[in-house]
Amino acid sequence: MGEYRVRVREVELWQRLTEVLPDGYAPSWADQVVLEDVGSRTVREALAAGVPCKRIWRAVWKQLELPETLR
Repeated sequence: MGEYRVRVREVELWQRLTEVLPDGYAPSWADQVVLEDVGSRTVREALAAGVPCKRIWRAVWKQLELPETLR
């Protein structure tokens, strides 16, 4: 059950990324942009390191300067 929850959260993270980074840009952004708030890792590196999706999303939110409503 724990792994299922992690997978669901990861799917939600990718959905959010796709919403804020349109036109298929999310995957390349996730591979290239280093986020200080997750240990100077990219989104993919943070996921591989086991950083919680909620923490990754907050780092993305901060980096992209998204509105509070998307936090």
